[in-house]
Amino acid sequence: MPLSAHRRTLILSTAALMAASLAFAGCAKHRSARAAKMARARAKYAVPHHVNVTTSDAGDQTGSPAEHPLYLDVPAQAGVAKASAEMASAANAFLASLDENQRKAATFPFDDKERVHWNFVPIERKGLPLKEMKPQQRELATALLKTGLSAQGLTKSDSIRGLENILKEIEKGSGPVRDPERYFFTIFGKPEAAGTWGWRFEGHHQAFNFTLVDGKQIIATPNFLGTNPHEVRSGAMKGTRVLGAEEDQGRKLVDSLSDEQKKKAIFTADAPKEIVTGNSRQAQIEGNAGIAYAELKPEQQQMLVGLIELYAHRLRDELAADDLAQIKAAGLEKVHFAWAGSLEKEKGHYYRLQGPTFLVEYDNTQNNANHVHTVWRAATGKDFGEDVLKDHYQGAKDDKDHGHEAAK
Repeated sequence: MPLSAHRRTLILSTAALMAASLAFAGCAKHRSARAAKMARARAKYAVPHHVNVTTSDAGDQTGSPAEHPLYLDVPAQAGVAKASAEMASAANAFLASLDENQRKAATFPFDDKERVHWNFVPIERKGLPLKEMKPQQRELATALLKTGLSAQGLTKSDSIRGLENILKEIEKGSGPVRDPERYFFTIFGKPEAAGTWGWRFEGHHQAFNFTLVDGKQIIATPNFLGTNPHEVRSGAMKGTRVLGAEEDQGRKLVDSLSDEQKKKAIFTADAPKEIVTGNSRQAQIEGNAGIAYAELKPEQQQMLVGLIELYAHRLRDELAADDLAQIKAAGLEKVHFAWAGSLEKEKGHYYRLQGPTFLVEYDNTQNNANHVHTVWRAATGKDFGEDVLKDHYQGAKDDKDHGHEAAK
């Protein structure tokens, strides 16, 4: 019988501590057997067929597509209607479980400016936090999150929440409030399978925004994941790198470049101190720095596609396939890979992937290059579905029963 979402989360967040306590009492053989058991459990409950997960006694987890390319030949929007229906059903089940005050905190009109106000730092937020939910409500909230994320994405989300406890130990009350339950669910508009509405899951180092239009399109940007520490270097979770694959696969690509290729790919010796687009409403980076897909060798092109897929597959397969199909349709030859900063490990570095339809940023410069920020954005003017919504509203402006006004 499958574990409940709540219990699975507890297993993921406490596995490392359990492993450490057993380490003092057991031998190496016992620890090795237990690590294998943990790996089997995670594979059973958290890993889709296309993801490899490696674990250690310290609880390290990294995931990446097993083969490349996997989804670049899937037709655009395949399965999006199914995802829309599942999101609406899960959102309505969650809302039905709330009392009046909880519902008031969790819901906003679709056209409220709060829908496009997003952040990834530890601040006060609008919405209903996990901390204020009953166990059944948490399970329903997690069920909603599962309709947007892949198993790989959900595991990373759970693990990043768990890092709040590590920060709490490190800072000993000197920093912001650190709490793995201070993550918020917010619904915008009325969830309907064929409707136009949105929802968000957000907290420190996480932001997943979903905009659904007529049940036919789902725009899942901006989506952000970050880690602090990037690598846990002491204590029971020593060695944990939740976003390790994002660094390793990017580094593998840049290290494979020839000296001439590096002259094109490395656009500055100084890495930016933060992702360039920050928490802006729309992503704007002028030009295409770096080296183009067409300028890479076949094996390097494969690495680039694999890196794109790693980020795309934070989302459920249908949404990842839709994003990847759009990238292919716009032309892989137009995708660029750019690097900034040091090529040495544990020194500040940054990279971006950029094409006509998307932008990925990775930055690791803060806290002595042990603090990662990553984001997937749509092309300028497309985050939060703004371009799609303009067409949607314009087409419906004469429909008095539609319930929306034309975009201004």
